[in-house]
Order: sequence, then C-alpha cells, then structure tokens
Amino acid sequence: MSGEGERREPGAAVALRRLVVITGLSGAGKSSALQAFEDAGYFCIDNLPPRMMRAVLETAGQDGLDGVVVVMDGRGRRYFGGELERSLEAWGSGGGWERRIIFVESDDPTLVRRYKESRRPHPAARNGDVLEGIRAERRDLASVREKADLIVDTSGYSALDGRVRFRKLAESFSGRLTVSLISFGFKHGAPLDVDMLLDVRFLPNPHYDPRLRPLTGHDEAVRDAVLRAEDGGEFVDRACGLISFLIPRYAAEGKTYFTLGVGCTGGRHRSVAIVEELARRLREDDSLELDLFVRHRELEREAPASV
Repeated sequence: MSGEGERREPGAAVALRRLVVITGLSGAGKSSALQAFEDAGYFCIDNLPPRMMRAVLETAGQDGLDGVVVVMDGRGRRYFGGELERSLEAWGSGGGWERRIIFVESDDPTLVRRYKESRRPHPAARNGDVLEGIRAERRDLASVREKADLIVDTSGYSALDGRVRFRKLAESFSGRLTVSLISFGFKHGAPLDVDMLLDVRFLPNPHYDPRLRPLTGHDEAVRDAVLRAEDGGEFVDRACGLISFLIPRYAAEGKTYFTLGVGCTGGRHRSVAIVEELARRLREDDSLELDLFVRHRELEREAPASV
C-alpha cells in the first residue's frame, strides 16, 4: 500500500470519490501507471485480492480519502478465480464512488522483449515459454478488457515514454482533459488505444519524391509539401475545428482522456506533419483547457535505443 491520497476536512461537503482500477497484461506497464497515480496524490494498492475491495472502500470512505487506485490483474485471478470479474461488476459507479477501469496492454513482441531484458519469468509461463504465457494471460483477461473504460497500449514505449504517458493520464484524472495526438502508419497496424482515427492517405505522399523520402514530417520541406498540397490546408482546418468542438463537450461529460490517431501509409511524413500542425494550433488556442501529449509511433520505433 502506498500514497496519502486526498483527504476532506471534517464536515466538508461530500463529493464523488474516484476509484481507479488498473489491470492488464504482465509487463505492459501497470507498475508505472500505479506509480504515476501515487505521485498524483492517490492512495494506491498493488495486487489487491478482489474480495478485499469492499473493506478498502469502506475504510477509505471513513478516512475521507477521495482517490483510491488499485491494481487487480492476472496474478490475483490465478489465486481467486473469477472474483476479479465479479468484483468489477459489483463495484461499479455508486455508493459515492466513480469507478474507472484502465487496461494496460502491449503487443506480443514488445512483451517478449521486455521479459528477456528483465530476465524475470512471466507469471503465466509454463516451462519458461514466455510467448505462450503472454497469450494465455491475454485469453484469461479478455473479458476484463471488455469492461475497461480506457485501454492504454504501450507497444514500443521506452521506460521514459511510459512514465510520461501515465503521468499525464494520472494528472488528467485529477484535472483538465488530456488530449493525445498519435501519428502512425497503417501498414504497421492502427493503434489500439485511440478514440478517433483520421486517415490522411488521400494527400500526396512525399515518399515518392526522392528529395523528401529520407526526411520526416518534422522537416520544413515535408511540412510544406503536405500542408500546401491541394486539400491539405483545408483538412487541417476542418480537423482542428472538429477537435476544438469536441474537447469542451467531452470535458463537460466528465471524459478525462481523448486520443486521436492520424494515419498515413508509413507513418513518417504526412501523419507526422498533420499531427504537428494540429498540436501547434491547439496549443495556441487559449479558449481550450487541456493538456496535450504528442507521439509519433513509427519515428519512435526507428530511433536508436538509449544506452
């Protein structure tokens, strides 16, 4: 157990308290997520047996804690069977608690690499078969994943990327809406943790220009080629207008995290340039209250690993 949490003064008006359940695949980053929420002031518990949830919430309510975060995952499921699913059903929003379920996952190659680097056994692996353990855990948690309010895919993330992502997520749960813009290439698969996708493959592809091919959407020549192309500027205007329209309405609904994916073919030119332009305009719009996070998935995969 860790963290002090936010406490109410005796006699203060009772506001809706927040219960955040972090679950997901082993090695995907649940510990990093828990640490981020602890740093944000939540009372945090790792690997809570599902049957203890009632006692935790009753105690938290008596002590005036307004934010509780628990990790409940496959480890507890192996010991307590289907109690994880039953617990999530029983402790939905109600009783003064607003529940949010975060499911953290990664693709198989990323999880295998992480376990090889850590040299730790996968908790679900038999006879040291890490990949089979990952697939078995993915099957076991499929029904839990369906109940999630937010799915965070950390595939390809470095340790620093994960910490930054979860820090912003924890901050968004306590305050303003966090908007995440992700560029990607459709040929590498669409990201799983997005709320909305925009496809910019209709724009001219700089890949076919020998001058622009080795560059990326960060370079001025590529940005000019994309944004000054026929329909390029109008697309950004319309997309920015849509996002600006949605943000205050999502925030009013109580949504804390919105992720927009922008995809082209390879994820190096058009999508990067569009995301950077959208981010620039959103940052300059003083009427929007948001925290902005930008990620270029394919460029991160190309970057050399830090030593």
